[in-house]
Amino acid sequence: MKGILIVDHGSRMREANDMLRCMANLVQTMTGPAAVVKYAHMELSRPEIAEGLAACVEAGATEIVVFPYMLSPGRHSTSDIPRMVADAMRSHPGVSFSVTPAFGVHEKLGEIVLERAGLEAVMSPAGPGADRCWDPECSETLCGQACRARTAVTSPSIT
Repeated sequence: MKGILIVDHGSRMREANDMLRCMANLVQTMTGPAAVVKYAHMELSRPEIAEGLAACVEAGATEIVVFPYMLSPGRHSTSDIPRMVADAMRSHPGVSFSVTPAFGVHEKLGEIVLERAGLEAVMSPAGPGADRCWDPECSETLCGQACRARTAVTSPSIT
């Protein structure tokens, strides 16, 4: 069974930590019984990453995908979280794991920005070329690990 662990930084504000629990519940509802969805915080609040991974394993996950719930490919999402996950997974031999990029630049995030601004998109970036680089110079490095164009080239099956 696949497990999904959604990880944020963690906060001293209860409301911020509760939001991640709500997101995990939303994703669990969206996926149904096809996967087990848990959440964890890097620091400042519980459950911590090791606890979240253990909860996935205890619920039957044999493969865990960790999603850094962060907008940008910063140090936490590209270095700290992968390191913390790898360290914690030593306690779960036989369970495979991976860490996805942070949100990065994605058309669904653009839709949310427009919706909250009270606007609608005049064009849809979906369809052929949707995984293009949105960097005006098309360097494919601006967004780093979260670059959709880079992901499309290295993992064509990811949608």
